[in-house]
Amino acid sequence: MKRSIQKGFTLIELMIVVAIIGILAAIAIPQYQTYIAKSQASRAMGEAGAIKTAVELCVTDGKTVVGVGAGQCDPQATGSNILTGATQGAAIPAGTGVPQVAALNTLTPTITATFGNNAAATLKAGPSTVTWTRSAAGSWSCASTVAANYKPAGC
Repeated sequence: MKRSIQKGFTLIELMIVVAIIGILAAIAIPQYQTYIAKSQASRAMGEAGAIKTAVELCVTDGKTVVGVGAGQCDPQATGSNILTGATQGAAIPAGTGVPQVAALNTLTPTITATFGNNAAATLKAGPSTVTWTRSAAGSWSCASTVAANYKPAGC
């Protein structure tokens, strides 16, 4: 009796495996891009929120001009590769941006993070922003122009 031993996969088996991998990739890639955009939106909210303390201190000290000179407010923002915005304090690396502090001469300053540089294309398209606004009473609130499906929690 002659027995045949199979030594590999048939062409149809290989084509089925390639088709399954293609289907999985077609589902996974858009989901991954959504995940990246959501995480970058949350990151920008955190980076802008991190300088609230410095801005609050400037408001209570009566510093009304953003900068690094004597009597000026240095928001102490570090450069981020997903934001645009020129430095308002210490120098930052090339290809990065920082959240922008505005209306410091009022009791309701704002901190605005604008997406750019290496941010996800869906966030740069707007351009989208995350903005922290201080009320006259001293509480901070977050607002965003990011699309609803990428909007960070708490903003």
